[in-house]
Amino acid sequence: MAAQNYAIDVDPINDSQNLFNTARVTVTNTGKLPLTNIVINYGGGSATQRLVSLSPGEKALLSPPDNSPLQSVAVTADHGLSVTKTYRTPWKIPGMMGS
Repeated sequence: MAAQNYAIDVDPINDSQNLFNTARVTVTNTGKLPLTNIVINYGGGSATQRLVSLSPGEKALLSPPDNSPLQSVAVTADHGLSVTKTYRTPWKIPGMMGS
């Protein structure tokens, strides 16, 4: 399958440890051409972040603002791209820190 010219992957993770919570969002340009005017909306009103561009294959690792509800993330970019994903929780392995 050939890669699309404009494509984006969004991976929001909410990792609850015993004493703290770590949330992060990875935005990846999976297309063949650069993405521009990327807006990440973390929910909760004005909790947004902007990226000017992402080159093909480039990833951005982002931290949601402290006041974010951590339910879902909506990402838009030029060329009609729009992706909304809910936060996922990583698997816990017994015996590992945070399990």
